[in-house]
Amino acid sequence: MPAVARVEDLVKCYQLGTTLTVLKGLNLTFEEGDFIALMGPSGSGKSTLLNILGCLDRPTSGNYFLGDVNVSEMDDDRLSDVRSRYLGFIFQSYNLLPQYTVVENIELPLIYQGTKLSEATTDRCVKLAQMVGLGQRLDHRPMQLSGGQQQRVAIARALVNDPQVILADEPTGNLDTRTSVEIMQMLTELNRIGKTIIMVTHENDIAEWAKRVIRLRDGRIETDERNAHPKGLSQYKAADLAV
Repeated sequence: MPAVARVEDLVKCYQLGTTLTVLKGLNLTFEEGDFIALMGPSGSGKSTLLNILGCLDRPTSGNYFLGDVNVSEMDDDRLSDVRSRYLGFIFQSYNLLPQYTVVENIELPLIYQGTKLSEATTDRCVKLAQMVGLGQRLDHRPMQLSGGQQQRVAIARALVNDPQVILADEPTGNLDTRTSVEIMQMLTELNRIGKTIIMVTHENDIAEWAKRVIRLRDGRIETDERNAHPKGLSQYKAADLAV
């Protein structure tokens, strides 16, 4: 499979009175259509790596390629454009705007990208809301939704630009077990229809849904293994997700 992203000799340092090196020369390739779990103890570098992959942070040295393009050399404007067009984000805290409805929250990446909203874009957002099971909640605001429903909005929002890669930071961290399984079923099905997913988690039972598990420790790769039997059967059909 072709590489959707790769990092070469990736180093990230922070100046906190002294130099703290969080990532220490990582070399990784992320294949198109893969489902990867990044794991490791607190301070291992997994969230820092995800932020760099999401173009939310820059490496101190080394290179980061999306496809064949070295995004580590881009200025802030180009980096923002790449982030909005090629990447989708799912956060543990959902990051929904409380004053906006479900549909309006899903529309946000389009607004940030400069897309002119129209009946067609609204219809697409409605279809995404329906796809994640929120067809009866279109006009609800985040405070009227459960945690699992808010995360469904976040998943729909991550898909609105049809991204190549979905980056998920502890997507089930604030959810109960049953809702976590529902969210992982959705991510599994999105991966099955071709989305590349890179997910940070500290939970072994969540990592078992991934096809590949990369464990970091002290800024280095401790293990990088394929999962022969990712768990879970989706409750969704591919046709329902092809919006």
